[in-house]
Amino acid sequence: MKILIVGGTSSLGIALKKELENSHEVITAGRTGCDIRIDLSGPLEEVVIPVNTDVIVHAAASFGGKNPEQIIECENVNVVGTAKLCNAALKANAGHFIFVSSIFATLTEKSDFYSVYALSKKQAEDTSRYFCSLFSIPLTIVRPSQIYGSSENFRKHQPFFYSMVDKAEAGEDIMLFGNHDALRNFIHIDDLVEVISLVIQKKVTGTYSCTHPDNLSYSAIANASVAAFKSRSQVAFLKDKPNTADNVFPWDGSLYEKIDFYPQINILEGMKMIKMERENNITKTNANG
Repeated sequence: MKILIVGGTSSLGIALKKELENSHEVITAGRTGCDIRIDLSGPLEEVVIPVNTDVIVHAAASFGGKNPEQIIECENVNVVGTAKLCNAALKANAGHFIFVSSIFATLTEKSDFYSVYALSKKQAEDTSRYFCSLFSIPLTIVRPSQIYGSSENFRKHQPFFYSMVDKAEAGEDIMLFGNHDALRNFIHIDDLVEVISLVIQKKVTGTYSCTHPDNLSYSAIANASVAAFKSRSQVAFLKDKPNTADNVFPWDGSLYEKIDFYPQINILEGMKMIKMERENNITKTNANG
C-alpha cells in the first residue's frame, strides 16, 4: 500500500514510518524535513497529496497556547488544516483517512485541562466526519491518551513525566504536590504505532478511544522510574502545596476488540525502555569521542 503520513517529523510520524516502511510504500509530508511539503496553515491549493494514496495518516497538530496568536494558529492548523487535508484526500482518490486526534477532544469546559488544543481537536473531528461522510471517504478517528516513549522528543509535551525520570536517574527525590495522588493515563508510542498499523491492515473505521487499560497515579509513575533506574530516590508529597487534579477518561476497549490487540507495555516496562535508550545514547556519544 501507499501510505502518506502527514506530520512526518512528529514523534508519532517518525515511529509510524519506521514500523510501516518495512511492508509498505511510505511517504512523509510536513512543513520541513519530509518527502513532500504540506503546510496545513498555507493556501488550500498548496495542500496536495499523491494521487491514489491508499491511506492517509493525519498526525500533524498544533498544541496552541493562551495568547490570541497561538489560539488562532491552533484553530487554523488543527481545524481548517484538517478540512484542507480532507479536500486533498478527495482530489487524490485516497482510500482511507486516519485522523490521530486526542482523548482531550472529549474534555468539556469544566475540566481543568480544557484548552484550545482540546477544543480544536473536537472541532477537527467534527469537520473530518462531516467532510468524509459527505464524500464517502472511509474515516477512522483514533483518540490516544498522553503519549510517551524512549525518545527525548516526547519531553516537550510531557515535561513533568520526564522530570520524574530525570530525578530517578540522578538519584534525586521526587516531590509531588498536595495530598492527592493525581491520576493520569499514558500510552507507550510502540503500542500506539501497533494500534494504527492494525487499523490500516484491518481497515477499521469509526471513532475510538485509544487509552491504556490502567490509569496511573503520579506516585506509581515516579516509583516505576525509581525501580527502572534502581535509584535511591524517595517519592514524597509536599502537602502544603495545592492538589493536582486527576485527568483520566472512561474506559472504552471497542477499538482493541476490533483489532484484537490491547496495549502491552506497562509503566515499569516503559521506564526500563527509557533507561535502555539513555544508556545506548551515552555509549554512542562515548564511542564518537
